[in-house]
Amino acid sequence: MSHPAPPRDDTRTLTTVAHTAFFLLLGASVVRFLLRHPGEPRTPWIIALSVTLALLYVLGPALGAAPTARRLLWLGLVVTTWTVLVVLAPSFAWCAVPLFFTALRTLPPRAAVVLVALLTTFVVIAQLQLAKSFDPNLLLAPPAVAALATAVFVHMERQAQAQRTLIDDLIRTRRELAATERREGTLAERQRLSMEIHDTLAQNLSSQQMLLQAADRTWDSDPATARAHVRTATGIAAHGLAEARRLVHDLAPSELADGAGLAEALRSLDAGPDIEVRFHLEGAPAPLPDRVQSALLRIAQGALANVREHSGARTAALTLSFLGDQVVLDVADDGHGFTEPRTGTGTAGRGHGLPAMRARVRQLGGTLTIESTPGEGTVLSAAIPLEPTP
Repeated sequence: MSHPAPPRDDTRTLTTVAHTAFFLLLGASVVRFLLRHPGEPRTPWIIALSVTLALLYVLGPALGAAPTARRLLWLGLVVTTWTVLVVLAPSFAWCAVPLFFTALRTLPPRAAVVLVALLTTFVVIAQLQLAKSFDPNLLLAPPAVAALATAVFVHMERQAQAQRTLIDDLIRTRRELAATERREGTLAERQRLSMEIHDTLAQNLSSQQMLLQAADRTWDSDPATARAHVRTATGIAAHGLAEARRLVHDLAPSELADGAGLAEALRSLDAGPDIEVRFHLEGAPAPLPDRVQSALLRIAQGALANVREHSGARTAALTLSFLGDQVVLDVADDGHGFTEPRTGTGTAGRGHGLPAMRARVRQLGGTLTIESTPGEGTVLSAAIPLEPTP
């Protein structure tokens, strides 16, 4: 719902000038009549009508500018009182100039122009009655003044309307832009949540499923191994519960909670009981923004999940390298590799996998590269630029 625009400064100035001019002209007309016609019987009527006209004019601003019934009645009373005054004393005719402005503000454009034309005609007649002889100026000056006043007012009103329209358009555009930004933010947050859940809860559940299936297969033949699988699955379940609580709390990786650094978090990762994971740190560690640490940790978790589920590897190596202007995470395995980079987790229709990793790196202005050769394993490398230290 739109609200009326507040009065512009130039409109208020014009209103003040018109009101001041009206009272000056009214006072001058009263003084002129008293000086020119002292002791006339109509003097009390002139004074009474002048006071009435002044009081009516003062009431105008309280009624507002909108063409309501009370406003129209007020305008009719003002014009009628002024007309009677002009009939009794033609010198009051010039008070019509401020009334032009009042009529143009109160009435619709066509009705206002008609009223201005009638007032102008009445002014011409009154001035010709005052003149001792015919004066062309008295015939042409009032219409010229009326036309000029009307043109100035109409021009200002059109400018004000154009400004109001522009402001409404700007407000509507700003609201639409804000709504678009909210929608985009919501979609981005959904994508981020989806990636967080995939890299944590979904991977944990997948690991638990594999371990429990392995325990089920070896339960009778090798109870000790089966129990070990169950204990490992229990540990993963506890980690997943902590991760779920962390997601609910602030979506920060639980491995980075309590001030733990990225290197410590990467060192604690594993890819299951059948894969040995080694961690290497190269370069002088530098402080990393929280979002960079979170992204690299999630990428490492996703990469190790792919190693566990698809590579058939026995060992995996995590290498975190600080290279001054960038930080690089390499995840290498000795699995069977593949001929072309996969676009998912390795199986059609599953999860996010590599696309999620690419999205994370892209959001931070980095790059993700994958090198793989059949029979020789795979190396995944995520490089994220760092802001220079002042």
